[in-house]
Amino acid sequence: MAIRHLLPLLMLAHPAVAETTASGDALRSALVGNSVQGSMMASGGYAEYYAPDGTIHGADYSGKWSIQADKMCFAYGEDPANCWAAVISGSHITWVGAGGEEGSGTISKGNAGGW
Repeated sequence: MAIRHLLPLLMLAHPAVAETTASGDALRSALVGNSVQGSMMASGGYAEYYAPDGTIHGADYSGKWSIQADKMCFAYGEDPANCWAAVISGSHITWVGAGGEEGSGTISKGNAGGW
């Protein structure tokens, strides 16, 4: 089988090869002033608004966000910040940690929840 016939099979076996994590500038452009609703594997569902002043607003909680290099970091209450890289495709975001995909969500313009 020619190599050109194997390439599509290799892409199916390793889809992450085709995905590139977003730069810090791309994260800022896609998320600041917007909302994301989705689910994290470790903590379940979430819906948040990322205000331009660095605060996070949810239905019944708040926190702080920051962008450090090419990762989005989140701090809630007294807990230390956790940071994730992200793959953004249109309005879909996939949060990527050391072990791979750790959650995903849909980006909406503005403060979708009105918080």
